[in-house]
Amino acid sequence: MSKVWEIDFYSRPILDDQQKKIWELLVCDAQRQFEFTKVCSGSQANARWLQEALTEALPLWRQENSLSEQEFPERIRFFRRSMKSIIPRACDALDIPSQPSRRTFAVYQWLREREEKVYPQHPGYQPMMIAPATFEPTLPKPLPDALLGEGWRLVTLQLSAFAEMDEWKIAFGEGVPLEQMNLPADTVIPGLLIFSKRATPLAAWMSGLELACLKLERKPKSQLLLETGLSDRWIIAFLNDPQLVAEIEEFERAKQAAQQVHFVAVQSSPDSEEFAGFWLMQEIDL
Repeated sequence: MSKVWEIDFYSRPILDDQQKKIWELLVCDAQRQFEFTKVCSGSQANARWLQEALTEALPLWRQENSLSEQEFPERIRFFRRSMKSIIPRACDALDIPSQPSRRTFAVYQWLREREEKVYPQHPGYQPMMIAPATFEPTLPKPLPDALLGEGWRLVTLQLSAFAEMDEWKIAFGEGVPLEQMNLPADTVIPGLLIFSKRATPLAAWMSGLELACLKLERKPKSQLLLETGLSDRWIIAFLNDPQLVAEIEEFERAKQAAQQVHFVAVQSSPDSEEFAGFWLMQEIDL
């Protein structure tokens, strides 16, 4: 059971009887075993309303998971840059940490489902009003020198291997809800292994970054990037060798075939059977 909530609070492509936008709150956990929705008018869409709605969701979540009244979510993740003021204020009022993050795979999937199946059924539906969750990338930054690995390797794992992920020896890491993605059993998941004598400090540092995805960037120069948080980007490697570029292109094709699911792992050496860090990720189109 995950104690991390994922939320989205924003206007929807629906008008009310007064021709005003309807706002909607979506709350779920990473496995979507708990889901909560509530709507309000645009004039009500503020931190106070959100605080009250989250307060309303708390006992339902506790009941769903057989938790005591003293239990609270460990943190609340959200992906919209435009809500970096309202959501943290509401969370602070409840003493729940908030985290801007693109690791909001469950609520993003839920939102896409509602855009396809729920909102179009509403009498006030306005398809041209769907608001994109704009991603504004920053300039890529080099990894700190002390955290550079001694080497890295592109690898793949069969989807079936992740059924035992909970049994792997991993110091830092996090998964994604693969069971909700309906991937074919023979899906190949691509990944990047980073080797470092300082594997544990590197993995600990990466664990605080809210890892989003690995991505090939071609311009102004070819480089492999690690994207984190809402818009941060880190340079894993410059790709000056055509053969290396071809390998990363194959990595990207494998990602696409796996619904953009991939992973990054940190080990002390290629012979190690333990992971200092292991993160499953899914690149989502914000």
